[in-house]
Amino acid sequence: MVDTYRIDSHKLIYHPARVAQLLDAGEDWEKAKKVYPIYIEISPVGACNHRCTFCAVDYIGYKARMLDPAKLADRLAEMGRLGVKSIMYAGEGEPLLHKKINDIVRATKDAGIDVSFTTNATVMNQAFIEQSLPRTSWIKVSINAGTPETYSRIHQVDEKDFHKVVDNLRKAVAFKRAHQLNCTIGAQSLLLPENAAEMEKLALLCRDIGLDYLVVKPYSQHFFSETHMYEGIDYGQFLGMADVFEKINTEDFHVVFRLNTMKKHMEEESKRYTKCNATPFMWAYVMADGALYGCSAYLLDKRFEYGNLMEQSFQEIWEGEKRRVNFHFVRNELDIKECRKNCRMDEVNRYLFSLREDRVPHVNFI
Repeated sequence: MVDTYRIDSHKLIYHPARVAQLLDAGEDWEKAKKVYPIYIEISPVGACNHRCTFCAVDYIGYKARMLDPAKLADRLAEMGRLGVKSIMYAGEGEPLLHKKINDIVRATKDAGIDVSFTTNATVMNQAFIEQSLPRTSWIKVSINAGTPETYSRIHQVDEKDFHKVVDNLRKAVAFKRAHQLNCTIGAQSLLLPENAAEMEKLALLCRDIGLDYLVVKPYSQHFFSETHMYEGIDYGQFLGMADVFEKINTEDFHVVFRLNTMKKHMEEESKRYTKCNATPFMWAYVMADGALYGCSAYLLDKRFEYGNLMEQSFQEIWEGEKRRVNFHFVRNELDIKECRKNCRMDEVNRYLFSLREDRVPHVNFI
């Protein structure tokens, strides 16, 4: 299965200097506090116009709040200076609902930071396509069905939203081609019992639209989620779908069937790494009220909240007391069994664990 963008793996291997800095820090907070994240997820808006049946952050409540674009622009400039390389706008709400999203994208790129989006694309308008698409590295659209009927049931919206998304994507692809943009435009779907029979149809639709890829991935139960309707799905029954997708792939379009992640979903807990090394180092999450967290799986958990970007500078927060406490907590107390399986940093954690905690003998004999 082709995975050009290493979606089912990780890209930390391309940042050896940051990894070396982390390894050198060890248990020393004075060194550790200077290890800044490569990647940050930011939620510009707390509200969402969908109520997907699988939503991991339903417990937050889809609150109608949004980040102040002027203050955020100042923080973005600071992040760029301190070594942040990329930001994905997504979060507990739909990012494109922010009325100043194009200004935010411009400020992000002006700070020297790469931009990406995960969105449902229902409100992807022409202004966004013309102003932000040229500044964006990639956009991944959540389409969790191959027909309007199933899409309506899973996203809990009117069927017309399915057609709206398809139309918006066609416009985005047309603009990209007309202006020879480098922005990668893809889609993703969770593989669920209700939509499994439609994944081939969805893949063919995405290929017809002109997307670069479709990601098909397993559901992961969030420990805080109110919904538990997909907990315990047996993905062993779906592994054979990889052969179906291989026949759909072309030179310009690929289905990224996350086979590796599905196999990990079924592995025994004892085979998992025992420490998280990605937190509080390689990434961070900013909520729509400005609260900065070390891990998106622990939103609203005060143990992982470091401060608020609307009240303090990024550097003050990142090198501050709350992160120091969390640094020692994650290193010495966090039970990895409390963590979400196949979390965002799972592959990064497997890599770092092998470097930091589980080194094989005779490492100098390369």
